[in-house]
Amino acid sequence: MRGRLGRSARVLVALATCVAVVAGQTGTATAVGPPGYPEWWFDTWGVQALWNAGARGGGITIAEIDTGVNAQVPEITSSLVPGFDFGVPGGIGYVDHEIKSFGHGTAMASLMVAKPSDLGVVGLAPDAKVMPIALPIDGTNDAAGSGADHLPDAIRWAADNGGKIISMSLGGERDPAEDSVPCPSDEQAAITYAISKGLIVVAASGNAGDEGSPVEDPGVCLGVVSVGAVDSANNVASFSSRHPYLTTTAPGVNIPTLSRVPGHVFHGDGTSQSTALVSAALALIWSKFPKLTGRQIVSKAISSFDKRSLTRDPAYGFGIINPNTAIHSGNPNARNVVYDSVEPYVSQLEAADAETALKSPPSTTNTHIPGSVIIGPAPSPWSSAVVAALLVALLGLVLLVLLMLGGLRSRRRRAASAQTTAQVYGFAAGSGQFAGPPQGWHVVPETAGGYPDQPSAAQPHLGHMPPAQASAETVQAPSPPAAVSSVAPTPTPTTPTPTAPMQPPRPIQRTVLPSVEEEDAAQWQDVISAEERDL
Repeated sequence: MRGRLGRSARVLVALATCVAVVAGQTGTATAVGPPGYPEWWFDTWGVQALWNAGARGGGITIAEIDTGVNAQVPEITSSLVPGFDFGVPGGIGYVDHEIKSFGHGTAMASLMVAKPSDLGVVGLAPDAKVMPIALPIDGTNDAAGSGADHLPDAIRWAADNGGKIISMSLGGERDPAEDSVPCPSDEQAAITYAISKGLIVVAASGNAGDEGSPVEDPGVCLGVVSVGAVDSANNVASFSSRHPYLTTTAPGVNIPTLSRVPGHVFHGDGTSQSTALVSAALALIWSKFPKLTGRQIVSKAISSFDKRSLTRDPAYGFGIINPNTAIHSGNPNARNVVYDSVEPYVSQLEAADAETALKSPPSTTNTHIPGSVIIGPAPSPWSSAVVAALLVALLGLVLLVLLMLGGLRSRRRRAASAQTTAQVYGFAAGSGQFAGPPQGWHVVPETAGGYPDQPSAAQPHLGHMPPAQASAETVQAPSPPAAVSSVAPTPTPTTPTPTAPMQPPRPIQRTVLPSVEEEDAAQWQDVISAEERDL
């Protein structure tokens, strides 16, 4: 993922340093957000009223796949549940591995769940939980020598360990010259698996709107809520990547966040922040309507966007998310092109799982709890072992009788020898047909091509295409792949199962979407001085 570097970024770093000092020296803030940098979306969305009505994110776990979260930041500590660290054996995601003090994973978590403090940063969904899943990616202290792209495994881990919403403020640029599909096949399979388990998957669109908006995964993948950035006037940020598959936009300009260093606040821009806020907004909606499915929650959001459009705009998507209108007027059964695009694959996966369950031999073991009585048919005395023993005894008796009769005849006829060979009928080797192993116990491997109906990276996905641009001939559900594995890897908190790549791998430069980042003091000191002169 390319970052937003250069002079403009250094100016943001200078502003961030000033904010950190000011926030650390003031008393309790009178408004949400640090002095001079309010969390302006609280007023736009009427968040306090939503909280008063019980929509605070309770019961929702957001699986944040990022750099990890510093559990020692007091505003976040109580809002964390153990996750997983793919770079540290035995790690649970409670360490933010970003090299710079911005602390990307911690910053995103603060936007979602931070408790109020003198620093002024308050999370949008304070009663939700964040389950940090740390990846060794570019910009982290555990990235060197990693070599593997753990994102598919991280997505599956989130689905298998209690996540309700997956938030990914990261991405990897796709190259049409090297990549046969926009979304890596193993990654798409993991996302499909998560959606089949009921999760909502959210990802950033990218920060390269002023650099050609290259396609980036996982934002491009089918079934993902892809997020861009707007400012407080609802104008799309210049850096927000434009894509025909974009779903929505959210606040991403002038966003204060907590640092991984306790007591410090940063301030900056990015679709990373937008993604975290969309994830938290969905948590608010879901906490108010806990019986709805993930698809229905996304439908409520889409049907109530601000600046809502029936067709996808590459800059805005279908509109700007607003959890307040979603809760009060969103339609859970509205058209949902995000889920429609991936539904054929989800249906096939669910059908394969159901077929496997039907073919699996039922368990015949009774679990007897001490002190309880098992009610059922009495065991038959004619067990298989008894029947087999009786058959052997009977055959032996028949053979003995035949031999005795043969000997009697021989003596009566005074024959020199018996000319007849006794024929013994039984279970001779080779008799009958071997039925083989029980049906349904085999695993059908996934097709090497993965999802063949995905177009090239230069074209939008079917389902991510604006409806107005799709003719009656082109708007069709994509054909399911030839075969999808019915057994998905289910890594445990200590030994995650790696997912084998399903297409020739290439080095993936996957990074978090940078916003405000510290640089060497000698580089930004001049910028601070220049800013002070301008004040």
